[in-house]
Parts: sequence; C-alpha cells; structure tokens
Amino acid sequence: MPADRLPHEKGFHVSWDQIHRDARALAWRLDGKGPDDGAWRAVVGITRGGLVPAMIVSRELDIRVVDTISVRSYSHQAQAEARVIKAPQAELMGDGTGILIVDDLVDTGKTLELVRRLYPKAHFATVYAKPSGKPMVDSYITEVSQDTWIFFPWDMALQYVQPMRGTD
Repeated sequence: MPADRLPHEKGFHVSWDQIHRDARALAWRLDGKGPDDGAWRAVVGITRGGLVPAMIVSRELDIRVVDTISVRSYSHQAQAEARVIKAPQAELMGDGTGILIVDDLVDTGKTLELVRRLYPKAHFATVYAKPSGKPMVDSYITEVSQDTWIFFPWDMALQYVQPMRGTD
C-alpha cells in the first residue's frame, strides 16, 4: 500500500453479518465435495482468523470433529516467517485426506504453503483470497486486490470518524 494512503482508504470492512454470510457460502461450496461419499472427516481452523469461519463451516456441514492449527506469520501488521506453534492431533490428520483446513484469508500464501507441506491431501478453503495466495487455496468465496487491507469484525471497534470534507 502506498505510504501516502491510509489503510482504510483501500480497506475492505467486513461486518459480523458479512463474515457469517460468506462463511456459509463457503460451506455450501464445500458441501458434498469430501472424499468419503462427499463427507469430510474434520475441520481444522487456522488460528486465529480461521476460527470463526471454521465454526460456521463445521456447523453448516454437521462436522463434529474440529481442531486447530496455530501458525504465526504476522507481528502486528508486518509479515514474518511462518511457523507452526500448535499442531492439530497427528492421528486425526494423517496426510490430510478428508480434512478441511479453513482460514479467513489467504494473502501471500506463506501460511497455507507451510500447512500444505504438512498435510498435502487436505482441502484448503478460505473466505477471502488475494491474487498472490490464490494458488495455495482449493476453494474460496471472494477475491480482493493484493493491496486491499481486510478489516475483520474481531479486529474492529466502533468509533467516530471525521467527515471526508470539512470538520462538522
């Protein structure tokens, strides 16, 4: 993002209602696509952003086995080297066959690239995708430009904003 542009000027603000609708749309896209007569064995949410969509997908598809993988690749808003800091149950995962791995967003693809190396047969699904990361995703709902910053509802609080023109 250019230095002379504030983050909200190329921002995509996602409300709780919108993330719910989009995660349900992701579930509909995944319904019946699992390798076991269309069923999935488990949903694994990538923490933290993937937890909300993973819960919604698991509810919509009636998948009771839910686990998490925690990957750290951001420090504040700067991207760093991705590393797993909490893995899902090894006996559940295997090579990933029948597992849905869900995240809120694929940005550069570094997080999913790491997780895909660990579970190459898993199905990777995100609600939102940027062009650089799209090759790492099997299913997604909405594409946004690479320079768009997505503001998720769990990162936001309501506050006063100055009008675009004028001060009152």
